[in-house]
Amino acid sequence: MNIKIEKGVLYMFLSALISALNGAVAKILSEDICALEIVFFRNIIGVVFILMMLKHTPITLKGGKPHLLLLRGFLGFSAMILFFYTITTINLGEAITLNKTSPLFVSIIAYFLFHEKLNYSNILALIIGFIGVLLITKPVGLSISYEYFLGILGGLLAAMAYATIKKIKHLYDARVIVLSFMGVGTVIPLFLFTISPYVTPPQSLSFLFMPLIIPSTPKLWFLISAMAVISTISQWLLTKAYSLSKAGVIGVVSYTNIPFAIGFGYMLGDSFPDFYVLSGIGLIILGGLLLKRG
Repeated sequence: MNIKIEKGVLYMFLSALISALNGAVAKILSEDICALEIVFFRNIIGVVFILMMLKHTPITLKGGKPHLLLLRGFLGFSAMILFFYTITTINLGEAITLNKTSPLFVSIIAYFLFHEKLNYSNILALIIGFIGVLLITKPVGLSISYEYFLGILGGLLAAMAYATIKKIKHLYDARVIVLSFMGVGTVIPLFLFTISPYVTPPQSLSFLFMPLIIPSTPKLWFLISAMAVISTISQWLLTKAYSLSKAGVIGVVSYTNIPFAIGFGYMLGDSFPDFYVLSGIGLIILGGLLLKRG
């Protein structure tokens, strides 16, 4: 198997584990601060972290196409705020699962825009992984609540953000790509905080126009700092994964953060997974094994 595929799968697996942990920390934080504040503090600390990395090891790639870099940042921020909003309104496992619709969208985008091909083993792995997600989520009916719709929309926006990496991976260092995402994710919330006293948004969009309240306890600052560091590492690993491997292939591996999230959710008080959820986890693992053979 191609060595780049192996590295991409490893990076994505580690990113999935860390991102699930990040979701658990965000869930705890949501008891005290709003989603927009979580995004703001997470990103501003992440910006400092990335700048320190860049100072330690300077970039070598020449850059170019800054509009795509900014687009990646805007799409990434949009996906992030919707993701954290769903974490604050529904349970952790469901929020993570809705976010994991992004690999499906990625494979579609990659097929039509980048003409990527998937062999039969890869396609089978995608199908098995998706069936596993269905068994975990146990969907019923056709109606979708507003929170669930935003979760799926966040998955689509995340897929679009990942797809832009393919266009700029040869121009920008992975740290610069992550920095663009976090930089935009700092500036836009700051702008929304500033104008929130002068805006009366519809209830459905009120989560985007919240006042900034500085956390006042050491516990909150510790959790915010921890989330910023681990999520920055996760984003870097994710960026490297999509840069090294086919988007559709990496998408299957990214599903592994669902069982990770279920585990963290259990530690936070969620019920133990039932037979269908355990079967879904098994299918996701099987899909990963088929992917390894591909």
